[in-house]
Amino acid sequence: MAFRLRSALVAAGAALALAAAALGLPSTGAGADDSSCRPDGLYTTPGVTVPYCTVYDTDGREKMGADHKRRVIGYFTSWRTGKNGTPSYLVDDIPWDKVTHLNYAFAHVGADNRISVGADTPDNPSTGMTWDGVTMDPALPYKGHFNQLTKFKRQYPDVKTLISVGGWAETGGHFDEDGDRVASGGFYRMTTNADNSVNTAGITAFADSSVAFLRAYGFNGLDIDYEYPSSMADSGNPLDWSFANPRRAALNRSYAVLMKTLREKLDRAGEQDGKHYLLTAAAPSSGYLLRGMETYQTAQYLDYVNIMSYDLHGAWNRYVGPNAALFDDGADAELAASNVYGTSQYGGIGYLNTDWAYHYFRGSMPAGRINIGLPYYTRGFKNVTGGTNGLWGTAPSSSCPAGSGLTACGDGAVGIDNLWHDLDDNGNESPAGSNPMWHAKNLENGILGDYLDDYGLGDATLQGDYTRHYSTTLVAPWLWNPTKKVFLSTEDEQSVAAKADYVIDRGIGGTMMWELAGDYAWNAAKGQYEMGSTLSSLMYDKFKNAPPYGNTKSTIDLPEEKLDISVSFGEFPIGDNNYPINPKVKITNNTDTTLPGGTEFQADFATSTSALVNNWSGWTTSIVRSDHTGNNVGGLDGDFHRVSLKLPGHTSIPPGGSADVALVYYLPVSTPSNWTVSVGGKLYALAGDLSRDGAVVTPTPTPTGTPTDPPGDCEPTWSATTTYTGGDRVSRNGRNYTAQWWTLGEEPGTTGQWGVWRDNGPC
Repeated sequence: MAFRLRSALVAAGAALALAAAALGLPSTGAGADDSSCRPDGLYTTPGVTVPYCTVYDTDGREKMGADHKRRVIGYFTSWRTGKNGTPSYLVDDIPWDKVTHLNYAFAHVGADNRISVGADTPDNPSTGMTWDGVTMDPALPYKGHFNQLTKFKRQYPDVKTLISVGGWAETGGHFDEDGDRVASGGFYRMTTNADNSVNTAGITAFADSSVAFLRAYGFNGLDIDYEYPSSMADSGNPLDWSFANPRRAALNRSYAVLMKTLREKLDRAGEQDGKHYLLTAAAPSSGYLLRGMETYQTAQYLDYVNIMSYDLHGAWNRYVGPNAALFDDGADAELAASNVYGTSQYGGIGYLNTDWAYHYFRGSMPAGRINIGLPYYTRGFKNVTGGTNGLWGTAPSSSCPAGSGLTACGDGAVGIDNLWHDLDDNGNESPAGSNPMWHAKNLENGILGDYLDDYGLGDATLQGDYTRHYSTTLVAPWLWNPTKKVFLSTEDEQSVAAKADYVIDRGIGGTMMWELAGDYAWNAAKGQYEMGSTLSSLMYDKFKNAPPYGNTKSTIDLPEEKLDISVSFGEFPIGDNNYPINPKVKITNNTDTTLPGGTEFQADFATSTSALVNNWSGWTTSIVRSDHTGNNVGGLDGDFHRVSLKLPGHTSIPPGGSADVALVYYLPVSTPSNWTVSVGGKLYALAGDLSRDGAVVTPTPTPTGTPTDPPGDCEPTWSATTTYTGGDRVSRNGRNYTAQWWTLGEEPGTTGQWGVWRDNGPC
C-alpha cells in the first residue's frame, strides 16, 4: 500500500503441493446459464464456460449474503502475531459477521517467479505458527493464519478470502525468514526482461503457481497489489527504483499481459473446479501515478478494483493535508504549488481525493465493480507552519529517512505521534505520523494507553491537547496540537459514515480498509480505546439495507446490436513526458463491411479530466454531452463526457483494417467506454465493450452514393501572413485544416498528406 515501509516483517512460507480435497470446503455449484451472471464489462476467456453464477446473480451483481448489499473488504496482515510483544490481531479478532471479503497481506513473487509466503517452518505466520488459546483444525495439513481462515470460513460461508500479492514493500522484492528485505523476485522482474520486453515465461510461471496456491489453501481469489506498473519515474518504493526505472516503458504492457494471463488461467481453473475465482487489484488513486498507467486497460480482466484512496498526503513532501479526503476543496497546497488550479486545460479539477479517483475508474467500469479505500491509520507532521489549524500548511525537512531515496521531504511526526512507525535502513524511526486509529482516539481524548510500553514509549507524556477538527467540504477529520505543531490526519465515525453514504448514493460496490487492526473500540474497564470494529460495523449497518449497486457501465441506452469492432489505446509517451496526454487510439474493423469516410464513433470518457478533448489526426472531434463542467470542489457532478469522433472523409477502414486517431486530453482517464458507431444510417454498439446485453451482428453497408461526411462549420480563413503552430485550425477553399507544427506562408491544400497542413474535410 502506498508509502508504507515495512520493518521486521516475517512473511513466511507455503508448500503448494497440498491437496485441495483436504480443505473440505463446500461447493457452491454452477448456475444453469452462467453467461447471464457475468458482470458487465468483464472479459471472458474464449472457449471457456466460466461458472459466474457461483459468485454473481443473474443481474451480474455479487452474492454476499442477504444483509450485505455492498462490499466491506478488510485487509488482514500476517505480521500482527503478538510474538514481538506488541498487541496481536489474529483471525478470531476479525468481525466476520460485518465483512464480505478478506484480503490476506501479503504473499510475494519469489526469485523463481512463483507465488510464495516464504519457507514452510513453525515460525511461519501463514502456515506454521500457533498461538496459546487458539485451536487449530487438525484436519488441515497446515497451521498458522491459513488454518484459521479456512476454519472460520466454514462458519461464515458468505465471506470470501483472497490472497494479496505484493504491496508497497514486496512489489520489487520480498522479506526473508529473518524479516530482512531481499531485492530479488517481485513484479518488475517477473513481468519484464532487462531489455524492456515482456517476460512471458515469468508471467506464466506465476499464474500457474497462483492457481495451485488458491486450490491448496482454499482462497476464493487473487488480489494483485502491484505498486506500481506506472511509467512515471521514481514511482513506487524507492528501494525498487534502480531496476524499476529502466523498465518503465514496458511496465504497462507487461501488466496487461499479466492480468490477461491470470484471468484466463483462473477462468480455466474455475471451469474445472465448478466455481468462479476472483481476480482483483489494488490500484492507486493519485492523478500523478495514473498519468503513467495508460488508461488502466487491465480493468476488463478484474472482477473489481480496490482504489487505494489514501496516502494522498504525507511526509514524503512538505505539504500538510488529509490522508484520504473524499472531495477537493480548491485549496490543496500541493496542487496549488504545481499550479493545477491555475492551468486552464485542467478546468480547476483537483486530483488528490477519493471522488476524483472513483470517477477515473468509473470511466471504464460499472460503479459496482469499484470499491473505495479507507485508511484505519493516520498520517502526520510536526513543526507545521501556516494553514488553518495545520491544514494546508507546510512542514519541510531536509533530513529524510535513510533508504527513502528522497533528498527533501516533510517533517513527519515521531514518538508518541508515530506509534506504528517503521524503521529506516539504519534501524532508526521513520518519521511519518503513522498510528492506528485506536491510538489516535486516545490522543484525542488525552489518554495514555497501557500499551505504550510495548511500543517502547513507556516514558512518553502528553504535551498539549490534540483537538479534533473537521472539514465538511473535504470530508476529513484531523487532530491539531498547537503546542507541538503536530497535525494528524484521521478517520472516525463522522467521516466514515459520510463515505458510506457516498458509496450508497453513487451505486459504488463498497469499501476496502487498510488494515483491520487499526479499527477501534472503547474498553470501559480500562478507560481507553483499543483494537475493535467500530468503523467496520458502522459500514455494515449502513450497507445492509442499501439498494443494489450499479451494475452497468453506461448511463444511456445502448443499441442491442453490436459490431465486431475493437478499440485499443497505445503509443503513450513515458509518463513524465505525457503532457498533454496523447495516446494513439486504434480502431480495428473485424466485420466484413468497409467503414467509409465520415463514419461516426461516439464514446464516454471520465469526468476525471476536463471536457477539453481533441485529436492530431484529422478526425472531426466534438463533445456531444458533458456531465460536469468547472472545478470539482465538493465533488464531480456526473460520470461522463461523451465525445464524437468522425473518420476523415478521405479515409475508410476496410474489413480487417485499422485506423488510428491521436487523442489529446489533459488529466488521466481510464479507458473510454460505451462506444457506438453509425453504419448505413443505423447505430450499433461495439463488441469490445464486453456489455452483458445484445448480440454481435453483420452491419448493413452504407448505400452507394450516400454522403458520408457532411460539411461542418468552417474554421477561420487561412492567412498567408499569420504564424500558425501545431493544433491551430483554419479553412481554405471550402475545406478545414489543422497545422501539424509551426508554419508561415504555406498554403493549406498544397503541402500533401505528409506536410504541415492536415486536411479535415469539407466545410
